[in-house]
Amino acid sequence: MINSKYQPGKHFLQLPGPSNVPDRILRAMDYPTIDHRGPDFQVLTKDCIEGMKSIFKTKDNVVIYTASGTGAWEAALVNTLDEGDLVLMVETGHFASLWQTMALKLGIKTEFLKTDWRRGVEPQKLFDRLIEDKEGKIKAVCVVHNETSTGCTSRIKEVREAMNNAKHDALLMVDTISGLASMDFQHDEWGVDVTVSGSQKGLMLPPGLSFNAISKKALEKSKHSSYRRSYWDWEDQINSNKSGSFPYTPATNLLYGLKEAITMLHEEGLENVFKRHDRHAKATRIAVQAWGLEVLCVEERDYSSVLTAVKLPAGYDADELRKIILEKLNMSLGNGLSKLAGQVFRIGHLGDFNDLMLMGTLSGVEMGLSLAGIPHQKGGASRASEYLANNI
Repeated sequence: MINSKYQPGKHFLQLPGPSNVPDRILRAMDYPTIDHRGPDFQVLTKDCIEGMKSIFKTKDNVVIYTASGTGAWEAALVNTLDEGDLVLMVETGHFASLWQTMALKLGIKTEFLKTDWRRGVEPQKLFDRLIEDKEGKIKAVCVVHNETSTGCTSRIKEVREAMNNAKHDALLMVDTISGLASMDFQHDEWGVDVTVSGSQKGLMLPPGLSFNAISKKALEKSKHSSYRRSYWDWEDQINSNKSGSFPYTPATNLLYGLKEAITMLHEEGLENVFKRHDRHAKATRIAVQAWGLEVLCVEERDYSSVLTAVKLPAGYDADELRKIILEKLNMSLGNGLSKLAGQVFRIGHLGDFNDLMLMGTLSGVEMGLSLAGIPHQKGGASRASEYLANNI
């Protein structure tokens, strides 16, 4: 690790993103940079865009930004809305809150449906609010598919059904930055208008790329949006992408990695990828429950397959536990964010991840609980191992 003394063995990066970057992707990114206006790069661009369409499960446009997911959030908003427009958002956690803060900074009005950060979006509550909006003042509904701060997911298909049942014309925008390529997501089938994602989670890349998948309805809206935009403009991107180019200098070597990541996901098969994530998430929850600790997400149907947020008993500091595990066992776990700070730690089980990596992670957590003197029942890792062995 940078600025740390040598520790033998591999560091366990068990955050819910950025996730581990596999060797195949590292080697792909290690190729020499090529001319980003030449014919080889044009083929690479088209391969990446078509490949990402297969991951989003869409036949519509996908644009790739050299940016974090935050940039793709902004692109979704400024391409489709006007200053002063009203959007309906749901406070499912820290990242939903950050998206709302961005909207306010851009001059967009927001209505923020509150939750206790222990469940996903409740479609009935969305329906109830939308049915009240007789004048159609709400221009978009913005929700997070997999809330990385809580380990709770939202049922996007049911969100769209609630909007349709309310006969409301708002756009549906979804952040699946930490869900894409780890959990099933169907941009077209679920009727999503703009999907936002990033490279550093299920796609197994370093941070640096983000994406918008764009429905025909959203693209048409963008032609009438009055927001001034340059870098984020969809039209510039789409027109350049037709010839395999970008309207700016792209992150060439990250695109090498993206092409390799798409290949790897299809070699395993997306359905197998999702089943693997489901299985590891189940094993992790078995361990947590065997320890006598609490999974933060209280709705079983909203459990994330990407991460598990674990709530410690009152009076115990989750950040101190994380510090001990990092210093003594060379493993990084996710911290609690904003109002969950110090109360929870987050176990990432996503991306390039297998059974032995999970067992190392859970054994490390169990050792850390003992080292930190946190009350728990022993044997959680063993219970998880039994589940995995019986469900190969």
